[in-house]
Amino acid sequence: MPKMKTKSSCKKRFKVSANGRVIRANAGKRHGMIKRTNKFIRDARGTTTMDKADEKIVKPMMPYAR
Repeated sequence: MPKMKTKSSCKKRFKVSANGRVIRANAGKRHGMIKRTNKFIRDARGTTTMDKADEKIVKPMMPYAR
């Protein structure tokens, strides 16, 4: 049987933690920073875990993730 392919968009955007949760970047940091508050920019730093409902959508696209 051939290898299953990981969705290219998912491998660029998501990682899976040791516990099996999907890790993603915070939204709203691509452009338009001048109109955002400093508090928003600070709070949007780093990564966060994805909601369970959204994980169910993303995980099938990443067959070799835990």
